[in-house]
Amino acid sequence: MPYTDEQKKEHIRELQDLLYAISIFDKRIPQVMPSGIYDSDTKEAVSEFQRLYGLPVTGETDPDTWDKIAAVYREDLDGAPAAYHVFPSKSYRVCDGDSGELVYIIQAMLWKAAAWYDNMPKVSVCGEFDEDTRKAVRLFQRYTGIPESGAVDCPTWNMLVHFLELKI
Repeated sequence: MPYTDEQKKEHIRELQDLLYAISIFDKRIPQVMPSGIYDSDTKEAVSEFQRLYGLPVTGETDPDTWDKIAAVYREDLDGAPAAYHVFPSKSYRVCDGDSGELVYIIQAMLWKAAAWYDNMPKVSVCGEFDEDTRKAVRLFQRYTGIPESGAVDCPTWNMLVHFLELKI
């Protein structure tokens, strides 16, 4: 059965997907948007990958290059977990009325603390810093000796992270 243009396009798109993912972990690799077309951006990304990983720099994807790209992709995904730095700054505070991803993460950490300790109230992980979240933060601050503001500042964030690291 002949190798069709559609199969070729799918293989190029798969290569581009892998290179794009690798470029997220390794900023030295130029980002290439998956299109299914082996264009100059793809050739540049492949060439840079080859240079960085000690392969002959041709810009073409030979079997050795493909195998190395696949191996690096798997290593990036299966390697040690990357730190997820989401707390904006030392002077930042998350408090009543705030919402979004950071609030979800704070609520998830408080929820996990409640799963380990009966004296911690369970909070809803809803992304809205509500009264129940404020009360749980205050209680956590009390139990850990942090001034009880009911807001998550840098010391409270660090204590939550440290607390979870001890339990995981």
